[in-house]
Amino acid sequence: MPLDPHELKKIADATLDHYHQRATEFWEGTRDHDVTQNIDTLLRYIEGKAPFTILDFGCGPGRDLMAFTERGHDAVGLDGAARFVEMARTNSGCEVWRQDFCRLDLPKVHFDGVFANATLFHVPGQELPRVLAELHATLKPGGVLFSSNPRGNNEEGWNGGRYGAYYDLPTWQRHVTGAGFVELTHYYRPDGLPREQQRWLASVWRKPAAGAARKA
Repeated sequence: MPLDPHELKKIADATLDHYHQRATEFWEGTRDHDVTQNIDTLLRYIEGKAPFTILDFGCGPGRDLMAFTERGHDAVGLDGAARFVEMARTNSGCEVWRQDFCRLDLPKVHFDGVFANATLFHVPGQELPRVLAELHATLKPGGVLFSSNPRGNNEEGWNGGRYGAYYDLPTWQRHVTGAGFVELTHYYRPDGLPREQQRWLASVWRKPAAGAARKA
């Protein structure tokens, strides 16, 4: 059965509170995680001349905002957890917006890239098409979406105080192409491990440039 607005709010509030209450612990546990492969992949597929405008969607305490800024790009963070927003602003010096993933207010046609690293799986499945459409709308024509999520068998529900949806590759591809994106590449992480130990599915998508669909 579809989730009603009260249930959706409860899911969002509980998941955000989970991160808010554990913000310092989360920062200490993830600040040294190496996601250079993911950052490099997003930047490699963005066309045009740098610096790029990047939305770090679910920026947490700001680790990846710092990485984009150090490379000279104009990065903006977004997170729903109040403590993460405070930490990200302090750690990165970037503009950071406090927004719930299911209640977004994004500028239209604004960003060259969206970096959604370990974040979109928190969106309930029934809301995912709308959220992907909003990310599509905030990208410039030709802009690029990077996403990395824990892979699964298309199940969703509560996991240790957080809500998550875990997709296999074909289902994820259907969701993202349904929002108007074109797939550029995908891969599994961590790199160099047997597939059964690669828990993360990373994928890269382009918003077609104006007129591209008509030419096709």
